[in-house]
Formats: sequence, structure tokens, C-alpha cells
Amino acid sequence: MPATAPRPDWDVFCKVVDNLGDIGVCWRLARQMAAEYALRVRLWVDDLDSFRLLCPQLDPSLLIQRLQGVEVRRWDGRFLPVTPARSVLETFACRIPDAFVEQMAQLTPPPVWINLDYLSAEGWVARFHGQPSPHPYLPLVKYFFFPGFTADTGGLLREQDLRAGRGEFIASADLQCEWWRQFGFALPLPGTLLISLFAYDNPAISDLLQAWEVSDRPVCCLAPWPCRLPAIEARAGRPLRAGDIVRCGALEIRLLPFVEQSRYDRMLWLCDLNFVRGEDSFVRAQWAGRPLVWQIYPQADGAHLVKLDAFLRLYCAVLPQTTVALLRQFWQAWNAGRVERALWTRLAAGLPGLHEHAMRWDKELALQDDLLSRLLRFSSSKL
Repeated sequence: MPATAPRPDWDVFCKVVDNLGDIGVCWRLARQMAAEYALRVRLWVDDLDSFRLLCPQLDPSLLIQRLQGVEVRRWDGRFLPVTPARSVLETFACRIPDAFVEQMAQLTPPPVWINLDYLSAEGWVARFHGQPSPHPYLPLVKYFFFPGFTADTGGLLREQDLRAGRGEFIASADLQCEWWRQFGFALPLPGTLLISLFAYDNPAISDLLQAWEVSDRPVCCLAPWPCRLPAIEARAGRPLRAGDIVRCGALEIRLLPFVEQSRYDRMLWLCDLNFVRGEDSFVRAQWAGRPLVWQIYPQADGAHLVKLDAFLRLYCAVLPQTTVALLRQFWQAWNAGRVERALWTRLAAGLPGLHEHAMRWDKELALQDDLLSRLLRFSSSKL
């Protein structure tokens, strides 16, 4: 970039450690900053090959490139000296370079330094949200910013036109037909249960495939590929690739390529049930207003199960106790890697009521400010 280039408004640092969840969040956030607020954003990413799955236009060989209004920089050992932006976002405790931190300390006033942490519904999040952490020896303060589901947290990522776009898509047969056409697939037959399956490798996938094969209702499962799931290839009995279709009894599995995030959102809007994982797809499934099952990123000490239960307490707060028990049992079984056929049958029977609940949940969340508007307001208060 020329030496006279304007100083960025935001530097956003991302390490790709959670199977695209981290870069999924950062890429949405950076694009929203540029598109909705005309902010100058510099996005630093350490794994451009993974990033390219979400943004096919990206060239992993380039050190610097501009995409959709965002300056993307490869973050590696060849870190070039630059003037830090007015606000610096360190995502998911990725630890930005010491040299960059020292440059921040030389500026007057120093940049607002924020760590965007992982999403959680746990009660402690509101207490720690926005709290300062002074640097041990430099005149800098880092603030912790926690996404969340309540007004006293950092909120959830949501573009201004997201819900309107969803309504337009759901109401338009032409837009839906075009979505299927882009992948070379015919429309599923009327009455088919549409399910998206974006998961970490999980023994319970085999349980579900077996249950879907003998379903009284046809099931069409959409699985993003190359997110390889051995259970699906075992069912097919052959190596698979994007574009393949596997048919077993009442079940049809359609393998989709990794796509831009907007097309993934449309898949969530289309489906009757969405299996999602990590953080980015989990949040987008909630904005889809459809029933969902979350596979949380596993942690060795079982801390992920505490987070799972914390979200279920919020999500199920107004549901009948029988429905609460069903959701809790299914989500826990899915994350434990074993789902009995009878449990799936009960969940499938409850999908109409769960759809109504998902729409109510979506409306309630939409009454709150989104993550970016809260983030910008917080940053402005510290400048």
C-alpha cells in the first residue's frame, strides 16, 4: 500500500483454529464494517488457504489484496511494519504480534484495543463483558468484548438487511429454484424433509443416516463438502466429492461444495432442520428461524457441555417441559456421539412446534442491537 494511504479505522486479526468458525466470524464482521459503515478495514489472516473456502475470489499467494471493500493481509512471519488502525480487534485471544503492540503504544492517543471473545450464554459473560486489562508494562489497555444473547453482552452478528433478505428468499420460488440450479441439483420432491448437516466427525451421524433411510417421509440431507464425514462415505461405499448424490432407502444425501457465506445462509433458510457446529454457523442458524441442533466445539475438560446447557436454558425458557426435555436429550446425545432412532423419531414429530419457537426466538433476538453496532459504540466511548 502507498505510504500516503489513509490510516485504517480498524485492524482485525484472525487465526484460523476452529475449522473455519473463526474466519467465518471475522470475514462477516469485516465486510459488514465496510459495507454498512464505510469503514476502512484491514483484516489479517494466518491461513489464506482455509479462508479461500469461504471466499473463492481470494488469492492465497498474495500478501495484500482487496476484497469486497476489505483489505486482506496475510499474517505470517514476514510481518511488515504498519501504522495501527484507530481500533484494533484481536479475535478469540489470537495474540497479535508484539511488534504491532509496541507500535500501538507509540501512538497518541493509542488505538482502542479490544479482544473479541468466543460466544457463550453462561451467566459470567455479562460480568466480564467490557472489562479492561492493562498491559503489564506498556501504556495500553485491552478490553474484553463478549458476544451474547442478552442486552448486557456484546450481542450477535447480524447485517442490517439479513432478515429482510431471508423473507424475500423464502417468499420467492424463483430465488429458491435458482439456488438449487447453481449446484446442478433438481428441486426435492414435495413433502421431502430437508436437513442440512454441517458437523464435526461424529459417530452419531451413522445413527441418523440409518434412521433417515427407513423414514416414512423422504429425507434430503445437504452436506457441505470437502468437510469429509467418514460415515457418509461408508454409506456410499466409495470416495465422494462435491456434486455427488447418495441414495439409501428414503434418504438422499446431496454433497455441496463449500460456498460463499450468503449461499450457505440460503441453505439454512431452505431447510426444515439445520445441524450446525462451532460458532458462525450456530449463530446463522438462529437467524434462519428454523429448528437447529448444535454440535459445540469439543473441549477435553468438558467445558463445552457447560456452554451447551447454558444456551439451552436460555433457548428453552418459554417452552413446555416435555419439549425442553426432548431438546436437551437430543442435543446432549448428538454431542455425546450416540442418537437412538426413537429419539430422532420424537424430534422429527416435534419439528412444526420447534419451527414456531425458532421464529419467536429470532424475533426476540432481533429486538436487540447487533454485535457490530455495540462494538462501534463501545470503541467510540474509549477513543
